[in-house]
Amino acid sequence: MKILVTGGKGFIGSAVVRHLIDHTDHEVVNVDKMTYAATEGSTQAAADSPRLTFEQADICDIDRITEIFAEHSPDAVMHLAAESHVDRSIDGPAAFIHTNLIGTFTMLEAARAAGVQRFHHISTDEVFGSLGLDDPAFTETTPYDPRSPYSASKAGSDHLVRAWGETYGLPVLLTNCSNNYGPFHFPEKLIPLVTIKALHGEPLPVYGKGDNIRDWLHVEDHAAALVTVVEQGTPGETYNIGGKAERTNLDVVETLCDLVDELAEPLESGASRRSLITFVADRPGHDHRYAIDQTKIQSELGWEPQHTFDTGLRSTVQWYLDNADWWQPLREQAATDRVGLKK
Repeated sequence: MKILVTGGKGFIGSAVVRHLIDHTDHEVVNVDKMTYAATEGSTQAAADSPRLTFEQADICDIDRITEIFAEHSPDAVMHLAAESHVDRSIDGPAAFIHTNLIGTFTMLEAARAAGVQRFHHISTDEVFGSLGLDDPAFTETTPYDPRSPYSASKAGSDHLVRAWGETYGLPVLLTNCSNNYGPFHFPEKLIPLVTIKALHGEPLPVYGKGDNIRDWLHVEDHAAALVTVVEQGTPGETYNIGGKAERTNLDVVETLCDLVDELAEPLESGASRRSLITFVADRPGHDHRYAIDQTKIQSELGWEPQHTFDTGLRSTVQWYLDNADWWQPLREQAATDRVGLKK
């Protein structure tokens, strides 16, 4: 197939692009607006492939998106482009409503007009809300209960995709995933943020008591699952994708501290990096627990994660230690942006 990937310079999208080029024969059209979260380096390993084309475009720009569909005639769409950082959605929800709802609507209309064979919309487990400690994991039929502007915007986009499938017969596929981690993760997210701050001996902020629980999925496992769904999934169906790795945020942060202590130079004080952990006020609407039941994708499509959380987290920390030339400019730019906002 020729597959159009939106957001293919971002964290998960770039992993999908790399997987498609490295492990399939599909042609790839990578469409990305190149916002703060997109980087050239994330797809550099695939840049020389004759099967990869890049188009810089805003998914909300219907004229530009229509031109891209007309030029490339994709067989399938993998729609990953989205605003995705919960804290940013609390501070500025408008961008999330615009990109995640209007952008998805634009992509659906362009795909419908072009007659694509498959429209795969990539979503999140956050649309399902929060679980108690003893509640069963999210399934594909769990009712939606979003709690943040981010998750509400993603829930809305999921509903649009299903409506276009039912009303217009667009062959849609949906996936809802747990928290991703791995290489090329933007430095504002938990695992890279803590890793980099621990490396520099800076305070490590943890919301509340650190007892919020997430299921962690290595981004390369997620990319493999997404490609499996676009190739083999049944149109109209939804598939949950998880990593079988529930951990409290505090467990994750403490493990990261221990890994950085082991793999990097010690702090000048000689203290463990766990001493850097600082508990801060919890964020509004902070969901307590997410968990994914991935029985469906395993039984119907034969996918399951290849990384354990322990091995995946260790390799991720080592990647950040080895690739400061990728994340350091992003960190410096983020610091400059914060100073500008305060002026």
